[in-house]
Amino acid sequence: MNDKAFEPKIIAFCCHYCAYASADLAGSMRLQYPSGVRIIRTPCTGRLEVEYYMRAFENGADGVLVAGCLEGGCHFIEGNLFAKKRVNAIRDILQESGIEKERLRMVNISAAMATTLATVINEMVNTIKELGPNPIRKTNNGTDVEFWESIPPGKEFEILNSQQ
Repeated sequence: MNDKAFEPKIIAFCCHYCAYASADLAGSMRLQYPSGVRIIRTPCTGRLEVEYYMRAFENGADGVLVAGCLEGGCHFIEGNLFAKKRVNAIRDILQESGIEKERLRMVNISAAMATTLATVINEMVNTIKELGPNPIRKTNNGTDVEFWESIPPGKEFEILNSQQ
């Protein structure tokens, strides 16, 4: 496979208070990461159920990044700890299903860690490039379904939530 032809599509679920603020700061600092990364603001990473991650993969994401508050710094007390347990459980399920667990990753980021967030995103993109395209991507008559390209910016979480 030609690595230059494959541009991974990654959904980054970022908590409103820390990771999303960090992504905003990364933009203000003009830090670069690939355009195939879609950042979705969530109230708290602890709010995300298994279905969100699995639906992201099912709808064509090559990787999913979950970015929450620093441990001990969650605005919802233990939301990021719940998310960490959930992500680790799903990683095990993915591996048992024959899908690389590296396609799902969780990190803890504070609002001031824009450089760290950009680095993590770039590392995730490189990891996914090595793994190749998502093996369970839905297809429409042999053509990849471009799920998020039809979603208005800022509406991703609402649409994922409404698919339940």
